[in-house]
Amino acid sequence: MAINSRKINVITLGCSKNLVDSEVLMRQIDAHKIEVEHDSSDSDAGTVIINTCGFIRDAKQESIDTILEYVREKEEGRIERLFVMGCLSERYKSELAKEIPEVDQYFGVNDIRQVISRLGGDLKMEFLGERKLITPAHYAYLKISEGCDRKCSFCAIPLIRGRQQSKSIEALVRETELLVEKGVKELILIAQDLTSYGTDLYGKRELPGLLEALAGVPGLPWIRLHYTYPAAFPEEILYQIRDFDNICNYLDIPFQHISDKVLSKMHRGITRNETLRLLEKIRTIIPGAAIRTTLLTGHPGEGEKAFSELVEFVQTARFERLGVFTYSEEEGTWGAANLQDDIPEAVKLLRLEELMQIQQYISLSINEKRVGDTRKVLIDRREGDYFIGRTEFDSPEVDNEVLIETKNALVAGEFTDVTFTRAEPFDLYGKA
Repeated sequence: MAINSRKINVITLGCSKNLVDSEVLMRQIDAHKIEVEHDSSDSDAGTVIINTCGFIRDAKQESIDTILEYVREKEEGRIERLFVMGCLSERYKSELAKEIPEVDQYFGVNDIRQVISRLGGDLKMEFLGERKLITPAHYAYLKISEGCDRKCSFCAIPLIRGRQQSKSIEALVRETELLVEKGVKELILIAQDLTSYGTDLYGKRELPGLLEALAGVPGLPWIRLHYTYPAAFPEEILYQIRDFDNICNYLDIPFQHISDKVLSKMHRGITRNETLRLLEKIRTIIPGAAIRTTLLTGHPGEGEKAFSELVEFVQTARFERLGVFTYSEEEGTWGAANLQDDIPEAVKLLRLEELMQIQQYISLSINEKRVGDTRKVLIDRREGDYFIGRTEFDSPEVDNEVLIETKNALVAGEFTDVTFTRAEPFDLYGKA
């Protein structure tokens, strides 16, 4: 296959925040009339740009493996240039340059101007706020702030991305309007700490004001909230979720743990009792809402008693959606400097499996109660004999899906009413 020197293949690793960064970069490349594609495994692109993740051990290893894969591509003459950007590159730029010198240049997380310059162009300010969507055309992520002011013991994000920098409400409304013009039906709000939005820019938590503004954008049926930090939670948004028709009855809120001892070591700024009170308020104000949380097991200080508390928490809270991760020591964090990572990896994995097994039964029980219900479903794609969609209770990539039987063709990005006929632990089946 001949190499196209004027074509660029962007590879994105890690979270949805990284994905947005790639979309911004690709729009700038596109504005220079340079052909750009995303994550193509059979590409003739002469240049590859890898947007890396450096959050936890497994993600860092995946980033390094991907870099080495494309180093081999370069050595074998299948690409001409290889650039690396993103979190891993921001944090370990000098080490990477020494260990993997075959990469043409390393860039940090905020070096989009330098990347464009290296490609032979200039940052076009008139296109800031615009993106070349990587997601399906009917949903998009909206990154409302960059960085984080929290001091969680296990998290390196503040070291990588710096202090919180909120975008203005006006800029975010304009970005949303552009996305709706492109056909976006579902907007997923993301940040490292959604609930602290605006403290740096407006001197107060302004997520409620932002939600009110976004809910007023015409032609936007669904708004979904991710990464709502539980400490100092702005309860006003619970009433907005309840009262605005286009804000999904869904809340992603990473509690991480329930043991006071572990929460203190994690520097989460919240106690067990405060967590339980917040959960009760959510269930009371928006009954029927889907709560998604993430938990971290194996953190230093999580003895058998603390883990038992966590097990009981999962059993009684009955989260609709749950993800579990194991602790990995991240250099530069407070935990790495002050706590001994003394829980064996095998124990961490067993704890993760136990929690997810409990969640499997809970999720199946919740899904079984929905059999016979009819709900509005957003169609994502066709897969084999089924059309695949999601309810307002499910975020793309991470949550349940609805597998739909129908004799009629359904269109991705459109809504249809589906009656649920069968339940599995993490999926529903239904008929349109």
